[in-house]
Order: sequence, then C-alpha cells, then structure tokens
Amino acid sequence: MLEKTTRMNYLYDFYQALLTPKQRSYMSLYYLDDYSLGEIAEEFNVSRQAVYDNIKRTEQMLEQYEEKLLLLERFQERQSIVQQLKAELESELKHNDKLSTLLNSLEKLD
Repeated sequence: MLEKTTRMNYLYDFYQALLTPKQRSYMSLYYLDDYSLGEIAEEFNVSRQAVYDNIKRTEQMLEQYEEKLLLLERFQERQSIVQQLKAELESELKHNDKLSTLLNSLEKLD
C-alpha cells in the first residue's frame, strides 16, 4: 500500500495541472493529508461511494497520463543516473568543488 501511495503522490505532483479542481481536492486530501473516504465525503457533502469512484477514476487517469508522457519514469531514471554518478565520482567530488556544485545543481533540477 505504501508503494502505491508513493506512486500516486508522484503522479499527482507531475500531472495535477491536468486534473479538475474537484479531482485535485479529493486526491490531495486522500493521499497527501491522509483523510479517510468518509471524512472527504463529509467535507464535500457527497456519499463515500462518490468519493471512492472519483479517486479510482482519477488514479486511472494519472496512470494513463504517465503511460503517454512518462514524466515519472524519466524522473526516476535521472535520479538513478545522478546517484550512480555520485557513487562513481565520490572521491573526485571531495577534491573538486566545481564538479560537486554542478552535480548538486543537476539534482535540484528535479
């Protein structure tokens, strides 16, 4: 479950601009603020089932966006490459401030 929550949080970060305000609200409350379906339903004065259905549809939309745009996949690949670079250049980074600064700048871009 934690893995799914982490994935949804990343997908939400990348694609939230493509969602409606209601979808953003439900996803934010459910995944970021850890509200229950009942709490969200009460806040929006709708049924728990309506919240559940909306969240499930939104999750599917986020997955479809990722299938087409691959923003999360590319982000994870960049993170992996940066970590590999750091491991390979660890001794060099200690002696080369410019190289260290450039690598840190690269990490901050994501």
